[in-house]
Amino acid sequence: MKFNSRARKAGFWIVLAVSLVSAQERRHFSPREKAFYADAETVQFVNPGLVITVTGATIAANGTITAQYTLTDPTGLPLDSAGISTPGAISISFVAAYIPNGQEQYTAYTTKVDTGTVIASAIVPGADSGGVTTVLGNGAYQYVFKTQAPSGFDTTATNTIGIYGSRTLTAYGLPINYASTTYNFVPNGAKVTHTRDVIETASCNQCHEQLSHHGGKRRGVNLCVMCHQPQNVDVDSGESLDLKVLVHKIHSGSSLPSVVAGGTYIIGGNNNYSTVIFPANVQRCEVCHQQTTGAAQATAFMTTPSRVACGSCHDNVNFVTGANHPGGFQTDDTECADCHIPQGETPFDASIMGAHVVATDTAAFYPQNPDTLISGLNVAITGVTNNKAGSAPVVAFTLLDNNKNPIALTALGSLSFTMAGPTTDFGYTVFGTNTTTPGYVTESATTASKCDTKGNCTYAFTNIVPAKAVGTYAIGAEARITQTVLAGTTSSQSVEYGAFNPVTYFSVDGSPVETRRTIVQMTNCNTCHVALSEHGTLRSNVQYCVFCHNPSNTDATTRATATVAADKAAPPQGINFNLLVHRIHDGVNVTANGGKPYIVVGFGGSHNDFSGILFPGLSPAAGENDLANCAFCHVNSTEQNDLSLTGLNAVTDPQGLINPVQPFASACSGCHVDLPTASHFLANTTTLGESCAVCHGTGGAYAVDSVHAQY
Repeated sequence: MKFNSRARKAGFWIVLAVSLVSAQERRHFSPREKAFYADAETVQFVNPGLVITVTGATIAANGTITAQYTLTDPTGLPLDSAGISTPGAISISFVAAYIPNGQEQYTAYTTKVDTGTVIASAIVPGADSGGVTTVLGNGAYQYVFKTQAPSGFDTTATNTIGIYGSRTLTAYGLPINYASTTYNFVPNGAKVTHTRDVIETASCNQCHEQLSHHGGKRRGVNLCVMCHQPQNVDVDSGESLDLKVLVHKIHSGSSLPSVVAGGTYIIGGNNNYSTVIFPANVQRCEVCHQQTTGAAQATAFMTTPSRVACGSCHDNVNFVTGANHPGGFQTDDTECADCHIPQGETPFDASIMGAHVVATDTAAFYPQNPDTLISGLNVAITGVTNNKAGSAPVVAFTLLDNNKNPIALTALGSLSFTMAGPTTDFGYTVFGTNTTTPGYVTESATTASKCDTKGNCTYAFTNIVPAKAVGTYAIGAEARITQTVLAGTTSSQSVEYGAFNPVTYFSVDGSPVETRRTIVQMTNCNTCHVALSEHGTLRSNVQYCVFCHNPSNTDATTRATATVAADKAAPPQGINFNLLVHRIHDGVNVTANGGKPYIVVGFGGSHNDFSGILFPGLSPAAGENDLANCAFCHVNSTEQNDLSLTGLNAVTDPQGLINPVQPFASACSGCHVDLPTASHFLANTTTLGESCAVCHGTGGAYAVDSVHAQY
């Protein structure tokens, strides 16, 4: 039996449709992807996503570079780069480079000429242009570079092909898909044994979500290092664009000695990184140089120090003259490792680890020297008695070091307990006519506590649980100690550190204990911050932060002592936790989108302007300051699910467009600062409350999770 052409075509599309459906059933989209919310028919037809895979590469004797590659969707189905037989046209670019034998970094084959204001003209790495693409069929392609390897190229060196591209699906209500890949090979056919693999992209993605740049197409460290190597320079500033220099200087940003001295770090004419604040202590090299990712040269930062790498952070050191370098002038890198060994016997020496160790981390990095390390401070609340409404609670707690030895009260710099409630929402409980703190009360317990010889202690509050209180209340502790490390040596340091804040909950009326809802977790905060602590190391638990950073609190008490005249004249600033954290992390965007600078007057009248904060999250198109991934901080989809809550308190926001502002409007206004949005908040609020959940609740037309999805 024969099939005519029409029947064959029909059969092909039936098979293709079945394949698409079958493939789609195997693929699961995350809530961060727009396809998660798109209708099934569109998704099954488009099968969004882009995967580029290099299947082979060669360099001919005459230097002709050829690469074979495939374009598929994430389920493995082939894609048509022209966007004719499969949805979405695909744009592809190619780079080629090699690592000279005996060296560690790439040299580019593919280059371009850049012209600028500081350097008139420079040959820098770039993409190939003018090569020939051949369609091989079934999603397979071949590209012959116009650029050729130079005569006499080394056939034994590691060569790398980089391909990056995008698939445009905007016509289907889906975003542009970006992808990139690299392929290592040795032209003579030998096994690849040498690569450039110092930091894995997974380390970067902890804070950046998806490391990408140049419009989103170029993704991952393995591609970045092909162009960002010693050949590369910014012609508008004269600054090196070698990745080890670029990344160190960007992440150090505001703490660069040159910037502290009044200079700037600007790349490309208008990319000013002088205000960048690294979310962790910048001394923590292993935030990026992680030792658990499997990177082939993960220890390189410790074993091969160089003037270029070290001088990128320590940019006030002049290795030619020896200025600001205790080791004097250095004409090359051959002697760097003589003084700067990976790790010495004690912290704070000239070794790589010793020079960068954070004092509170010494126990982890120098366990062999227990007598010279911080002993640790641990407070645990073991019980609360006399805790009913109208009574003054008595807190039982332990005060121990890391070896479970008791710590004397006299050794502490401070010890306090804070009470707040009810847990349905903090902020408007008055704990007595003698208290001035809104919604909570804090009492110093350093001298009033009683302890036995084993570190078991008690403290009796002087303030009472309000007589008419109902539900669940909470008590948390904060403590701080100062300790001298390496006493009697030239490396002696005085280290001040605090205990992690324990929080305990108790019923004041006999009803079941209801802990305060968990919105974010410290593990999420510390993904970027590593060891977040504020207020002089006293506070390091987000469940404790919300006691004070509650809906009724502002900086009114400290603003009266402001050291900046304009701050003293301005109204108080709201510091409810959801407003505070959103505004801090959204610093640059707040002012860019028409909002006022978020300035909080802190202890001693200090001026704290968060307008320059650059959030590390990157959008799919490599946009900086992207806060659309709520799950960076939120847990259990609270940014979406909390819209169903009732009984939350209005938020005092004297500098806001609405004051007081309803709880969900307050949270959203942390990022959405413009006047039309504030009007939208008001238009959808009545005496009955906010109607946010109607449109933005789970399954709503503009549900929070769906409007924040980007990929």
